[in-house]
Amino acid sequence: MLERPDQRGERAVLVHLQLTAGDDQELLSEFKELVRSAGAEPVVVITGKRYSPHPKTFAGKGKVEEIAMMVKSLDADLVMFNHAISPTQERNLEKIFCCRVVDRTGLILDIFAQRARSFEGKLQVELAQLKRLSTRLVRGWTHLERQKGGIGLRGPGETQLETDRRLITQRIKQLNRRLKKVQEQRHLGRNTRQRSAIQTVSLVGYTNAGKSTLFNQLTGASVYVADQLFATLDSTLRKLEADTDQEIVVSDTVGFIRHLPHDLVAAFRSTLEETVEANLLIHVVDAADPEQDTYIEQVNEVLSEIGAADIPVLTVFNKIDLTDIVPHIDYDSEGKVNRVWLCAQSGHGLDLLKQVLVETLLDGQQQLWIKTSAENGRTRAKLHAMGVVIEEKLDDKYIWNILIDISTKDLEMLIKSSEFDLSIDDTLTENLAGQAQAS
Repeated sequence: MLERPDQRGERAVLVHLQLTAGDDQELLSEFKELVRSAGAEPVVVITGKRYSPHPKTFAGKGKVEEIAMMVKSLDADLVMFNHAISPTQERNLEKIFCCRVVDRTGLILDIFAQRARSFEGKLQVELAQLKRLSTRLVRGWTHLERQKGGIGLRGPGETQLETDRRLITQRIKQLNRRLKKVQEQRHLGRNTRQRSAIQTVSLVGYTNAGKSTLFNQLTGASVYVADQLFATLDSTLRKLEADTDQEIVVSDTVGFIRHLPHDLVAAFRSTLEETVEANLLIHVVDAADPEQDTYIEQVNEVLSEIGAADIPVLTVFNKIDLTDIVPHIDYDSEGKVNRVWLCAQSGHGLDLLKQVLVETLLDGQQQLWIKTSAENGRTRAKLHAMGVVIEEKLDDKYIWNILIDISTKDLEMLIKSSEFDLSIDDTLTENLAGQAQAS
């Protein structure tokens, strides 16, 4: 029976194996950044190659012996694997190394636990940790199998292991209920912004690409910024500082990473919904990173997983001060903006991005009256879901007159779509335009 070793310190032996049987390989440089962000002190990095993981110890016999020797000679406190290892492999390795073993998923969870600041963020991290812990209870700690015996100490027969599993299950249900309430509050906030016709922009990108720095520059906020992975977790919303009468709200979200644990994606779904509901995504990319193409692909995969693949994306290449590139805008073959190059830290090129945001989100907006029959509830529901309705009234002929604030692109989509039965009321719209000119 295995007794889990105590966590004595942060001296870590890092293990990175190249598995030739898999196409998706983890990056050693990224692994080192994760370890540094977690606050551990790497004492040695052990690398190797295998065709596939060993079912009992992940690494082969010789490599395990090498790791055990390094742990002993360097007086290491834990061994970190740049891979996801099973509970059985983790227990077997801890028994051999006589120290804690942490895999890639556990490392990311630990970083999230350190970074979470808001009530919602702490709930999300705890939920992910408990779901992971529930799979690692069996035979993990010897005390979980003990029962008190003797006269007056005999209980109903439930072992400590069963008690802990039951308590974890109850706590998970409680966290899900609390997060559901937070999600409902976020939903109310989004509905308010939609009713006010406020355009929203969400910053997405690989972790440590400079999203929070760009967010602070765009909004004048003071979100925590550091040169480390997952420096900020909690979603923050602020108004864009730009020369325009209409509001644009910018949200900063958690950074993405290769093979982000599914439990974390699920736990942070309510936060990531700010991304799903945005009018535009700003994909922040580190222009100086040689792995930028790989990171862009990983971000697109996560966006697809959370249901944000169809939202318009503006790519912003940040940190151009580390390259020979000057701030500029790239256009596609149709003359539309698809890339902006800038340095968020110095602010060079920031005016270009603000100009693009205002032109993209606010130009082409118009207010007009739409007429549709009272029987066509589907149209009204869609318009309300889009958040474009300003005012509506039902006349004596049971026709809805709806005042909307909508972009030209969305209006064309509504008119061309066969599922909508509506027409534009030119008289009311002309009166509206006349009132605007008079004012």
